[in-house]
Amino acid sequence: MVTIVFSHPWHGSFNKAILDTITAKLAQVNRPYQVIDLYKDNFNPVFTEEELAVYNQGKALDPLITKYHEYIAKSDEMVFIFPNWWNTMPAILKGFFDKVLLKDFAFNYEGGFNPLLKIDKALVITTSEKPSPNFKNAIENGFIGDMLNPVGIRNAKWLTCEGTSKGTDEDRLNFLEKVEKAFE
Repeated sequence: MVTIVFSHPWHGSFNKAILDTITAKLAQVNRPYQVIDLYKDNFNPVFTEEELAVYNQGKALDPLITKYHEYIAKSDEMVFIFPNWWNTMPAILKGFFDKVLLKDFAFNYEGGFNPLLKIDKALVITTSEKPSPNFKNAIENGFIGDMLNPVGIRNAKWLTCEGTSKGTDEDRLNFLEKVEKAFE
């Protein structure tokens, strides 16, 4: 099962075109998938005092988190689609990591920090206006190295489209073809 985490509020965006390209390709090749659309789900990325009180127990109070756990538990591949805003991911996606990848679900501390997820493949797709090398450290070391790998989301690859809104239609179409080929 492929779980796609989509983090863009506007469904007229190029990020949504990326999501549509992926879901169409997965449907074409009869590959099961599910989409976590954080904005459409009205996911609240901010911890409440009550949520933080049970965090160290690995508990979640938000039923969406339980739903997301069920999705992730069935996954062998994950895809993250998001724009680079202020040289990082949108706050809603950071909140997803904070609130969903909980102790005793995604990791534990038994004898050190241990990953509990067994997701063998990941694709990180970002869009930006700035050149991709500006985000290399943040994505490859921060997002993939410090956020995905430690919980057991492995073998991540990064695809990025720079100059998203100022680029040409041809550039965007070429990028969508590249995204589609990642699922062949």
